[in-house]
Amino acid sequence: MSFANLCRVGLDKPLRILLINAGEADAITWAGLVQPLRLCAAALGPQMLQLDVRAPQQVVAEAPGHWHIALLAADETQAAPRPELCRALIERCRAAPFWGAVGAAVLWLADAGVMDGVRIALPWALYADAEAKAERAILTPHLFEIDGAHLTCCGGAASIDFALTLIETLFGADAQAHIKEALCIDRVRGKEERQRVALQARFGVLQPKLSEAVTLMEANIEEPLSTDDISNLVGLSRRQLERLFKQYLGSLPSRYYLELRLQRARQLLQGTHNSIVQVGLMCGFSSGSHFSTAFGALFGHTPREERQRKLMPP
Repeated sequence: MSFANLCRVGLDKPLRILLINAGEADAITWAGLVQPLRLCAAALGPQMLQLDVRAPQQVVAEAPGHWHIALLAADETQAAPRPELCRALIERCRAAPFWGAVGAAVLWLADAGVMDGVRIALPWALYADAEAKAERAILTPHLFEIDGAHLTCCGGAASIDFALTLIETLFGADAQAHIKEALCIDRVRGKEERQRVALQARFGVLQPKLSEAVTLMEANIEEPLSTDDISNLVGLSRRQLERLFKQYLGSLPSRYYLELRLQRARQLLQGTHNSIVQVGLMCGFSSGSHFSTAFGALFGHTPREERQRKLMPP
């Protein structure tokens, strides 16, 4: 059963979501996750969505329940619970068909070894703490990841985008639009968008060569470098560079570079009045058809439709 089909299973029963707050109640990581889902539960009613919010001690003290989705959340500064409590919380989450963590709790799951081989969205500030786990979990710089049954989000303001994406996936665009309006949110960032932090802070401690390679890519958007050029400039073989990108970013350098250029193109389409042809050229696409095809493959619509979205009234 795919995550997108979850809400279509057992239509005679409500979808149940368990949220465990292992951090501060007023942290943005928690508020961004729980508030959109609370509004959604209120709008849809208990016959469609039941949201169970628990503290860690409550979860382990109660008899095991049945939830379709279970998420453990904590702000990135939150220390892990004592080992026995952390193990119990993880086991309760894993009992759900779809489960995962938000913020610092993503690191706790990786530390427990339950994210081996899984793409995870970890807060960039915790990358240094994850060095020993990088061989097992696949750290990505994205805001959130949905990898099979595993759901992870870097937390902070991205929790809002994550929660709204869950709402759209489970209950449709109309439900998401209703919650966006209630929260006065204009745009939901997709999971492919990266955490907006300094590359050195995100990768420097773990892999300075990776940081250097991505810096070169970001500095050469209009006239892209080849993978061989980048590997030579950072002092690695092509195979070594590809191995680093696969391990830490889950992508080949050429694919990562292409998505980086397309993300920049999307920003230009949304934030400037440059023509679509000019935007393509500014992002290293000499052919308008290549630009349109690549953009559509990543975002699901054409550059022209992206520009029209910007011009449409809210």
